[in-house]
Amino acid sequence: MDRTRLGQVARAATMTGSLMAVAATAHSAYNARVLRTPSPRSEAVTETISVLIPARNEADNIGACVAAVLKSTGITDLEVIVLNDGSTDRTAELAIQAAHGDPRFQLLDGQEELPDGWLGKAWACNRLAHVARGSVLVFVDADVVVAADGIANSVALMRECDLAVACPYPMQQTTGPLTRIVQPLLQWSWLTLLPLRLAETSKQPSLTAGNGQLLIIDADEYASIGGHESVRDTVLEDVALVRNIKSAGGRGGVVDGTDVARCQMYATSGDLIDGYSKSLWTAFGSPAGSIGAVAMLNLMYVLPPVAALTSRSTATRLWGALGYAAGVTGRAIAAERTGGRTVPDAFAHPVSIMAFSALVGESWRRHRNGTISWRGRGLP
Repeated sequence: MDRTRLGQVARAATMTGSLMAVAATAHSAYNARVLRTPSPRSEAVTETISVLIPARNEADNIGACVAAVLKSTGITDLEVIVLNDGSTDRTAELAIQAAHGDPRFQLLDGQEELPDGWLGKAWACNRLAHVARGSVLVFVDADVVVAADGIANSVALMRECDLAVACPYPMQQTTGPLTRIVQPLLQWSWLTLLPLRLAETSKQPSLTAGNGQLLIIDADEYASIGGHESVRDTVLEDVALVRNIKSAGGRGGVVDGTDVARCQMYATSGDLIDGYSKSLWTAFGSPAGSIGAVAMLNLMYVLPPVAALTSRSTATRLWGALGYAAGVTGRAIAAERTGGRTVPDAFAHPVSIMAFSALVGESWRRHRNGTISWRGRGLP
């Protein structure tokens, strides 16, 4: 291919990626406006609320999690159940200490060996759900700290909007450069790429988002789909659970959890790499799906700034600058809406996409080699 033809192809690709980035940013601005947000309530929730916390080797987090839940306001009947999932640290002891003898608290003992066909978190959640008595089940990860009125406001929103399941996305706390550039992609991805209102009812598998960090579900709807048994061997069990609810005719998805809870998923870069490697191989359905998704993201958010910096063509550089500006703007919109850092993090959006692409590749490498594990358990 001669230089002229190569330049034309580069310009066309840059233009395409930039226009896609502009459209996606416009979509994120719309989603930011329609995103359902729990608001303070004057009336208490009178239903029985069961807060269910699976915990495996969570000594660093479980105390703050339990203490925060037990300080919940606006709920007349609350129970808090922690399942100590075969922990080898002080998780159980610290959970009991945090409860301070509160009669609403209960601790269950899990088991190290899982039943055939079950993954660890799904089994733990299944155990918790079977002993819960609430009409609403609130699954909370041990690294989540809820606001005092967060659960009550979220349950009220779920009931008012006739949702069977709601996932308030906690504000993500990050430490270190890798977590700062990668973790904000969680909220950015569904704000930018998912039509939120359509996704609440669509049975299209790709139009589903969920978050097991904080997942609130109607107990009857949960039972009707078979609960976590229906997703017992699924790595991304939270998304699959929401998908099953919608397939059965229910409505649900992500809502704004910025003022509802906060979460620090990963304390170190190594933890983040392990966490993302555990699940990214299954996020896009197949190797081809992963390649397609990564290629699209790089076309939209990496090629334009590269072209803006390196192309000899003024037109190509201008198109690249437009695409880069659109990417930064979209990232800033998501950060502003969900409590993230806007400056300077948004300007590193192309680096975030490249890091994410590398994590997808690493996840597939570990999956192919059978070396994926989480919390000391190997994953099939």
